[in-house]
Amino acid sequence: MAPRFLLLALVVVVAASAWAPVTFADPQATLLNLGCSQYNATPASAFLAALNATLADLRANLSAAGGGFATAAQPRATAPAFAMAQCRPYVAGRDCVVCFDAAAARLRAACGAANGGRAILDGCVLRYESAAFFDQSTLPGNTQLCNGSAVDVGGFADAARALVADLAAAVPRVPGLAAAAARDGVYAAAQCVEAVGEGGCAQCLQVAVGNIDGCPPDSDGRAVDAGCFMRYSDRSFFPANATVDLAEYLRSGKSSHKGAIIGGILGGIAFLFLVGLSIFLLIRRYRKLKPRRGDILGATELQGPTSFYYHDLKAATNNFNEKNKLGEGGFGDVYKGLLKNGKTVAVKRLIVMETSRAKAEFESEVKLISNVHHRNLVRLLGCSRKGSEFLLVYEYMANGSLDKFLFGERRGTLNWRQRFSIIVGMARGLAYLHQEFHVCIIHRDIKSSNVLLDDDFQPKIADFGLARLLPDDHSHLSTKFAGTLGYTAPEYAIHGQLSEKVDTYSFGVVVLEILSGRKSNDTRLEPETQYLLEWAWKLYESDNLIALVDDTLDPEEYKPEESSSPQGPLLLMQQVECEEKHPLPVHLLPPRPLYQFLSFQPGERH
Repeated sequence: MAPRFLLLALVVVVAASAWAPVTFADPQATLLNLGCSQYNATPASAFLAALNATLADLRANLSAAGGGFATAAQPRATAPAFAMAQCRPYVAGRDCVVCFDAAAARLRAACGAANGGRAILDGCVLRYESAAFFDQSTLPGNTQLCNGSAVDVGGFADAARALVADLAAAVPRVPGLAAAAARDGVYAAAQCVEAVGEGGCAQCLQVAVGNIDGCPPDSDGRAVDAGCFMRYSDRSFFPANATVDLAEYLRSGKSSHKGAIIGGILGGIAFLFLVGLSIFLLIRRYRKLKPRRGDILGATELQGPTSFYYHDLKAATNNFNEKNKLGEGGFGDVYKGLLKNGKTVAVKRLIVMETSRAKAEFESEVKLISNVHHRNLVRLLGCSRKGSEFLLVYEYMANGSLDKFLFGERRGTLNWRQRFSIIVGMARGLAYLHQEFHVCIIHRDIKSSNVLLDDDFQPKIADFGLARLLPDDHSHLSTKFAGTLGYTAPEYAIHGQLSEKVDTYSFGVVVLEILSGRKSNDTRLEPETQYLLEWAWKLYESDNLIALVDDTLDPEEYKPEESSSPQGPLLLMQQVECEEKHPLPVHLLPPRPLYQFLSFQPGERH
């Protein structure tokens, strides 16, 4: 798909150039910055399909609107995609589309199935991500690009710094958040992404001024960031009629003597700050203009979670009121919280040992967890810390945990199709943790209460990555391993052998619970007060696996051979795989009868 898209994009670029009249303006397609996420989207085919749709929408909007800015999204896709494109105010019409096509072709060629990418060209910027990013202004990775020979005549360096400073002050007030200006032999322009707003624009351009300050007296300098772009040159790079009178946007309106004094003081402080900053930045002045890779900003970088104020989360949960409690377990109690912005979240309270090492490990692990994004894994939104107490903020799942639907107050409400969809979704989530994230994460505590259901009863695995954070004296088992009796693989419980197979075993136990509606470690249920695994084994030996099926299920909803045949689970999973057109994780498919899938072998007892 990607090569075909790339060929199409290149054809469009060539065709657009061929159709252009001789007066066709310069699309300014020089590449300044190119970055791709280090993580691949999953499933890749679904993400690429969504990305294709968003890029097509962007191109259509740029062609029709003529405004030079567009966003597009496929938020409800299997693998969501969000994209944004913006052309400089002096690169319009077909020039804008040509620049967009060049950026799209470069991203396709460089990024493949990466879940994020950004190309900054002189004339435009194109960025896509697997999560919304439109309001991001300045992020780590902002940089300068200095080019050309030194210009020492006529105070060029001072004039360039003065003009870009005026642009930084004026552009946040200019309609469209973009302006070009010429003064004292200097040509300069500044632009912000329209979605960042006036405040985000001002913040981004201040960072840009600090970056570009290291370029003069070079004849050409640029500053690039997630939400803005700035350039100056000793040669014009925009039409004469594209300039904006900055004077009216630099006026402060009502002034006073007091305001002048405050302004002077702040200006002096800013000047001293810029002087110190410029000394540092001058070290980088010899960096010449060339494409850069690996600077991609935003959600594709390994960033930490959002920091919340402890008192805000305390207020959101009504002082951790028992009425707000959603559940409790070995990793801590979970409370429903309502943030000031009206968003409902789940807040988990953890107790971590008060040692510098424990806190450092906690922060490192939480940073890792916050970068795990998958439709079948609960998203960590942020965190807070107060003393030995840590708060983790997760997305809220309205339907709660799976165990409530299997053997709790809502038992019998899940039909067969929903149950199987949950099995497949769990498998996908575990496969991502084991094989597709950039490091292997072993959950170690897969159980039905750690599987949450969204509004559409799609499963999301919770508490992954937390097992290593448990202090020894807060383990929820008498033994010093992370897991729950009844779900834990024997080789892990007895010998401490930890691998992905530990999660695969636990996943198999949950599959049995979903099929039977019985809890794995509850002996109070009939028949014969047996544990679930013992019962399943006896049913297999007597060739009566159909008796395992939950009696609350409608017999018309499923075929007996899907449960009683040794290859039934495999055949059914393959059937769903074909229907959904997404490959299932091989290491979670049962290639043998279900009892072997659960690590049982004939004649063995576990």
